[in-house]
Amino acid sequence: MTGVVQGVGFRPFVWGLARALELRGWVRNDTAGVVAEVEGTPADLARFLAALRDDPPPLARVDDVQVAPVALAGEPDFAVLTSDLGGAHRVLVAPDAASCAACLAEVDDPADRRYGYAFGSCTHCGPRYTIVRDVPYDRARTTMAGFLMCADCRREYDDPGDRRFHAQPVCCPACGPRLSMPVREAAQVLRRGEVLAVKGIGGYHLAVLADDEAAVARLRRRKHREDRPFALMVRDLGAARRLCQVGALEERLLTSVARPIVLLERVGQVAASVAPGQRSLGLMLPYTPLHHLLLGAVDAPLVMTSGNRSDEPIAHRDDDARGRLAGIADAFLAHDRPIETRVDDSVVKVVRERLVPIRRSRGHVPQSLPLPFALRRPVLACGAQLKSTFALGRDDLAFVSHHVGDLDDWATYQSYVRGVEHLQRLFQVTPRLVVHDLHPDYASTRYAEAREGVDLVGVQHHHAHIASCLVDNGSAEPVLGVAFDGTGLGSDGTLWGGEVLRADLRGFERVGQLRPVPLPGGEAAVREPWRMALSYLRAAYGDDVPDLPVVGHPHWRAVAGLAGSGLAPLTSSAGRLFDAVAAIVGVRDAVTYEAQAAIELEQLADRDESGSYLLPLDGTEVDGAALVRSVVEDLGNGVPVAAVSARFHTTLALTVAELCDQVRDGLSTVALSGGVWQNSLLLARTLDALEAKGFRVLTHQHVPCNDGGISLGQLAVAGALDAS
Repeated sequence: MTGVVQGVGFRPFVWGLARALELRGWVRNDTAGVVAEVEGTPADLARFLAALRDDPPPLARVDDVQVAPVALAGEPDFAVLTSDLGGAHRVLVAPDAASCAACLAEVDDPADRRYGYAFGSCTHCGPRYTIVRDVPYDRARTTMAGFLMCADCRREYDDPGDRRFHAQPVCCPACGPRLSMPVREAAQVLRRGEVLAVKGIGGYHLAVLADDEAAVARLRRRKHREDRPFALMVRDLGAARRLCQVGALEERLLTSVARPIVLLERVGQVAASVAPGQRSLGLMLPYTPLHHLLLGAVDAPLVMTSGNRSDEPIAHRDDDARGRLAGIADAFLAHDRPIETRVDDSVVKVVRERLVPIRRSRGHVPQSLPLPFALRRPVLACGAQLKSTFALGRDDLAFVSHHVGDLDDWATYQSYVRGVEHLQRLFQVTPRLVVHDLHPDYASTRYAEAREGVDLVGVQHHHAHIASCLVDNGSAEPVLGVAFDGTGLGSDGTLWGGEVLRADLRGFERVGQLRPVPLPGGEAAVREPWRMALSYLRAAYGDDVPDLPVVGHPHWRAVAGLAGSGLAPLTSSAGRLFDAVAAIVGVRDAVTYEAQAAIELEQLADRDESGSYLLPLDGTEVDGAALVRSVVEDLGNGVPVAAVSARFHTTLALTVAELCDQVRDGLSTVALSGGVWQNSLLLARTLDALEAKGFRVLTHQHVPCNDGGISLGQLAVAGALDAS
């Protein structure tokens, strides 16, 4: 058996299954997975094989079961043998998993020896990826190596009938990690309105009571996080429903072993500073015994945000955390189990009953993703600059890293480099082909170019987006790919971001686009949406720009001169069109985090407004200036901004569908990728419009549509070209 079959209770599962069916033989680990020799009747053996494939342990993933006849050995019973781990190790490492019900029941049981203990786990739950240092995965190669098991834990560890059989993190209060302060004292810190640093599985969080406005505002100031929403941790589903609408799929996500942050429509009240300008909240449930105990002690929702200053990587080493968080946290709820790999919380949402990944990290990494072909040689894909991930590929599998962050930050870049080395070691991959973005100034590109003894391949940013969506859906077929994002370097040297591509994994042709406009000030225009408002208003009206509040910006004339000089780069970015409209309608002139203006424009849209404007299509170009003229006309007629926002979204959705219909040329599938498709309203209305025209629509299921999915697309494109 191959797949995620070691460190997840697979051998005791096989042992128990064989005994239940009165089969004889043995099971053991080897370098590729799990091997068993089984003797019994044909009917019992068939039941055994069916259970292996269809009902494995909760954290296991069986990719393949190979069966071959062997001579009868006359085994008297069924045994678990010592592992055979000589040679190259090819076993997959499991992600970290939320505490199971059995472990939490022990934490809550006064009669149990793990009552009130913050680190209980078993083969069905607990840390995996964040504690493993090397392979094969056993205790000596994890951060649990320094904790010598007591006699009681050793008995559990050695008993195939126990759910802690060979659970590497097994421990108890007598022999395991310990907290730096009692949980009840930590709860008092929070009740006093202070900031508490909490060490979790993949790093530190910063916590305050979610209904304490003064505490939340203080945390914002100290963390230098002006507007970006904070995530919340709530005790259970009941608490989640008191704050937000929770649908059936959202409930399954909240309670899954991955325990991601789920973005939900809010119905209850928390401190205003938790998520300014947002109609949604990001909620997660406790996923460790420590979280379970802390939420039980405070009995109130907690802000649980990453332990860092804005834009820095999350703190995970104790000394580093106490240094970097000293001016933010008033107290530390830490412990003495080291974290090997920092891993942020995963983030997802649901749009029209489709899962939309926003950040793939804890709970999912390092799970492999299947490729629709076999790689000719090992590949490293270096990803993008923002929301960076990297990916390793071998055989027909891709291993996409945890969310690393924005490589503009030196500490984040160092974390990126260490992460590549760690994942190469875990999966014993030595890349021979290294893939990068076309942008020469990306830190990930420079890293790729510095690798020695490899072949380099550059992949265009938006082609990588569409390829990522294809692989995410197990497809290699030609599609129409709509790549809407901020900016990425096009194959013609201009800045793309509003493209329609006829694409497969090996190549693409641009068949439609947003009409380019100047990007006045370059990166300054990303931080200051009023600059894009200027660019689009000039494209729409020339020098006769209507008298709008945004026109009164003190630097308007100087930047207008730059925009009209021919020196500003041109961009077809859909993200920048959203920025322009947000500034025109008065949402904001400047942003404190990526895509803030576009996000807030969506958040204020009237969901009941169904009107739209004339489609701004000119051949195969989307005329953003024409769409801006419609927006300005509505504003002049006194139409509420909420209705204007909704009409803008609907018109863009209808335009995408019409353009795809015009250039379809026999294609019936559309793939949507790029960060703009995180916009729930745009995505839902575009799905409606495309499906009304008979298209099958692919959206991301496992990796984000934003630049966090770029590395998977790069790997797929380079691997497909290399294999052809």
